[in-house]
Amino acid sequence: MTAIDRRSFLRAGVGAAGALALAGPFQGLVAHAAAAHNPPGRRRGFGPLVDKPDLADGVVRLAVPRGYVYRSFGATGDPMADGGVTPGRQDGMAAFVGPHHTIRLVRNHEQQFSGAPIGDPARSYDTVTQGGTTTLEIQPRTRELLRSWVSLTGSTFNCAGGPTPWGTWLSVEETVNGPDVGPDFAGAGPDFQQRHGYLFEVDPRWDPDEYPKIEPIRAVGRMPHEAAAVDPATGYVYQTEDQFLFPAGVYRYRPPGTGYGHGRRRRRPRRVLDGGVLEMLRIRGATEPTQLGGVLPVGSVFDIDWVRIPEPDFDGGGAPNDDAIRTVSLQGFAQNAAIFARPEGLWATHRAIFFSCTRGGATQLAINPPNEYANGRGQIWRLDPRRDKLTLIFQSTDPDVLDLPDNITISRMGTIVICEDNTDGTNFVRLLDRHGNIFPFAENRATVDEFAGAAISPAGHTLFVNTQASIGRTFAIWSERGSLGF
Repeated sequence: MTAIDRRSFLRAGVGAAGALALAGPFQGLVAHAAAAHNPPGRRRGFGPLVDKPDLADGVVRLAVPRGYVYRSFGATGDPMADGGVTPGRQDGMAAFVGPHHTIRLVRNHEQQFSGAPIGDPARSYDTVTQGGTTTLEIQPRTRELLRSWVSLTGSTFNCAGGPTPWGTWLSVEETVNGPDVGPDFAGAGPDFQQRHGYLFEVDPRWDPDEYPKIEPIRAVGRMPHEAAAVDPATGYVYQTEDQFLFPAGVYRYRPPGTGYGHGRRRRRPRRVLDGGVLEMLRIRGATEPTQLGGVLPVGSVFDIDWVRIPEPDFDGGGAPNDDAIRTVSLQGFAQNAAIFARPEGLWATHRAIFFSCTRGGATQLAINPPNEYANGRGQIWRLDPRRDKLTLIFQSTDPDVLDLPDNITISRMGTIVICEDNTDGTNFVRLLDRHGNIFPFAENRATVDEFAGAAISPAGHTLFVNTQASIGRTFAIWSERGSLGF
């Protein structure tokens, strides 16, 4: 996910569109989003954002609409119920029903360097890495933290991930670091004990000290994963990769025992199994990789298919990190897979898969200041897995409207909740509704850190979100009137 660390380190050193038509929700985006303006005559959000004190301690950390309040908890360094302290770099997250009418959040920590693991070393996949997940138990009425604990240890660079239809959390690693690969941009990796770049499945039902030593799913591909989303109709796991310096792809993993069945009779595993097939998205009929990271007409529709990645899990053999991190994507591009500019946020609904491209809509497709591939301000895409259609539903042309979209989630009303990730100014949580309106919902007033991990409570009354930093924290935002309103 985060580009902050990579930007700072790097600064220190150095197809054609289809018909413009959409059916159903989001048709308003075609007419209005191309100019990156809200359409006239429709509601423009919840009004101006106003500074509000944190109910936890009275410090102003966010600006939110009038009638909304927030509480923070789970800050870096806070004590946890298992005797440890809360790790930093809070990232992707999802909310689940907990015991006794509580809410449980499973939260990633995108910590990348070697050091003591955040949990029990005996349960650690790698005994010298600091990433993983924590689980937080929340009182749903007051939104106060009841307790928190480590639920995955020994991973690294745990980024966005995603929930499953059966109620677990998929935590993915945004790296290919390991003893077989050269150091990354920050000098990390060669001293790790295990290969990284995989997916781990975490159960929110585990109580403190109940989590097992989790082995990764390797067939999903060893690559800089950003997010994962499971299609409830098939069990296929869709994935994005955050290639910071290079072109990137969108992927589909088909675990054993998944696919379209016959009505309700097909029984699928209630976990992600290893040994499946990894595929990469391609524009149907493409005779070369189709460039989708540049400026495109909003509403562009593409017919797609998928190409198989022959070697999803590889031995780096001591290769430089910048070579190893492209091993999987280059296999897809060799088969004319589609090229995106930093695909990151990803979320599945019962009808479609939505994803963001942080640098999509670029006028330059190369390494650009601040040393990133492409210079766009962001795109939002809709993938219809049943019809094999891909549609561009939003493209920012103005950073004041949308600036570098990252994590996303979808509300019950079909509103896309977007976390921004930029280092040039203020970061917002923005809402993109079904009519094409886009507007800010929360502003980070305390720091310049990105928002991450947007998640809506099971009852739909609370938006949870993180500010990702070395000293990050989690926020619960809700309306004093009850419903979130989007």
